[in-house]
Amino acid sequence: MFDIGWGEMFLIGVVALIVVGPKDLPALFRTVGNFTGKARAMARDFQRSMEQAANEAGMSEVSKSFQAIDRNLNAATGSARKFAQSMTQPPDPTPPSAPLAATEPPAPAEAAPAEPAASRPEEAGRTPAA
Repeated sequence: MFDIGWGEMFLIGVVALIVVGPKDLPALFRTVGNFTGKARAMARDFQRSMEQAANEAGMSEVSKSFQAIDRNLNAATGSARKFAQSMTQPPDPTPPSAPLAATEPPAPAEAAPAEPAASRPEEAGRTPAA
């Protein structure tokens, strides 16, 4: 809570030893310990009373319903995400039982040779001779 480390505790102990003195130091630490215990007990009591008030107000049911809605929403978005991923990925053309090394790529189709533009009179700007 206050984040006091061992170095700070040692420094406080040395200062208390100098200020209070070695004779009254055990009584001081006992008093501080009792005060700390009472403060923790009061904080614990306050926390329990707040939890009890929240339970009486029906907050636990509201919390449970929000958790159920959250679970349903997560399930729905998960299925929507899976569906979207399946729609964006192309289907695998190879069957799952066929090994990848056994498939060969298809042979390229031979294209028809293109005619040069000069041999076609329409494109050269001439009319065909009749």
